Amino acid sequence: MRILYAASEVTPFAKTGGLADVAGALPAALAGLGHDVKVVMPEYNGAKDKPGRYTPRGNINVSLAGVVYPFDVHAGRLPETGVKILFLSNSRLFDRPGLYQEKGKDYPDNLERFAAFSRAILEVPGLLDWHPDVIHCNDWQTALIPAYIKAHFPEDPRFTGTGTLFTVHNLGYQGLFPASEYPKLALPLEFFTPDTLEFYGKVNLLKAGLVFADILTTVSPTYSHEIQTPQFGCGLEGILHERSNDLFGIINGVDYQRWDPAHDPHLGQPYDSRQLQGKRLCRGLLQKASNLPVEEVPLIGMITRLTPQKGVDLVIEVLYELMMLDLQIVILGEGDPDIHVKLNEAMGRYPKKLSVHINFDESLAHLIEAGSDMFLMPSRYEPCGLNQLYSLRYGTVPIVRKTGGLADTIIDATPSNIASGKANGFLFEHASSHELLTTVRLAVKLFHEKDLWLQLIRNGMTADFSWDRSAREYERLYRLAIEKAAEKSKPE
Repeated sequence: MRILYAASEVTPFAKTGGLADVAGALPAALAGLGHDVKVVMPEYNGAKDKPGRYTPRGNINVSLAGVVYPFDVHAGRLPETGVKILFLSNSRLFDRPGLYQEKGKDYPDNLERFAAFSRAILEVPGLLDWHPDVIHCNDWQTALIPAYIKAHFPEDPRFTGTGTLFTVHNLGYQGLFPASEYPKLALPLEFFTPDTLEFYGKVNLLKAGLVFADILTTVSPTYSHEIQTPQFGCGLEGILHERSNDLFGIINGVDYQRWDPAHDPHLGQPYDSRQLQGKRLCRGLLQKASNLPVEEVPLIGMITRLTPQKGVDLVIEVLYELMMLDLQIVILGEGDPDIHVKLNEAMGRYPKKLSVHINFDESLAHLIEAGSDMFLMPSRYEPCGLNQLYSLRYGTVPIVRKTGGLADTIIDATPSNIASGKANGFLFEHASSHELLTTVRLAVKLFHEKDLWLQLIRNGMTADFSWDRSAREYERLYRLAIEKAAEKSKPE
């Protein structure tokens, strides 16, 4: 199959979250199955400094509502995989310090930026004389692609029978804009109704993918069911329920070329499930890097967006009680300014037990995965989660809330699961600071039962969450999307 993979961020060129990791790994796994895959993303300011560039491939001009958007197209390769990636360059739209926001505020022209990007993507096949069998769209930034195909290319032979698959990585981010912005999309007026892109008087770009794509996916089976309920549906549960027959959940894979302690260049000492001495060395390196005492106490790591969705406020609620335990905590991430302030104040009170890093540092992220004994993910909801999967491979036992992909991948350390040799982490049921604290206390207690803890570590390290398995599931859904598109293109 010829697969065009459209994403607003791709590791290592640009990243704010898990989408970038997926976009940097899934295409390579698909190529490994024999498919012809091309990735397309915006050329942000930071991408110019990354490896893998650059061959000029031409120019694209698209017009939306009378405004012409010129794009230069450059071709490169995803590092270490050889998969072709295409950068769409427009300095006015994308040459900025941030991807979607700056200093905590969204760019006011985000609708214009990603509408132009999505529309330009549909000119790439003609530029390359390469026409995809399926286009894989991701999140609100590329959700307009199926709508543009329907509106602008209904009988165009370049897209006749081209299937579209739309993946929701996080339903909480929908691309909401004032209704006054709708004309900038250059879509028909009948596309702005409660059944299409209108959402309580606003434009909802995510709905374009939910309504017009042939197949819908989320990044875990549990999350695909959760988002059809009022609790997790973010107001879109109705349309998701209507399309439940076209909605599937596929667990994200792990790029074990980048996330494997046996070959990780960010670590001071490699290790694997048979030789764990390097993990102890990594703990000491992490403690030094975090200005914490080098002690034999349980070390809990967190790498997360610092937002209530990730349950960081639950941690703050019981931080005093956590600091009374014999443990240390290292937190890496950025997000809500109020949470930044609270965590920095707490670090000032507990400098020997809490280290907070308000930024994103790739090397430190790898060291936290390797040097921590436990990894805390108290998310209110978590579509899939990748860090718990990284933690399993690094022998860092996850402590997670039972939701979304966390529920699908972590097997709770109950007595029966421990006895059967299946347990690989700790689960708590509700988004409750009390349950979080209780579960951390249990984990700290079991940490000192060395044989049991070693079994939890090895259960996680030997689990297989490679992309190959997930890629085969996407392969099946691509074929289903193509079948559905072909059916739609038949004359009535």
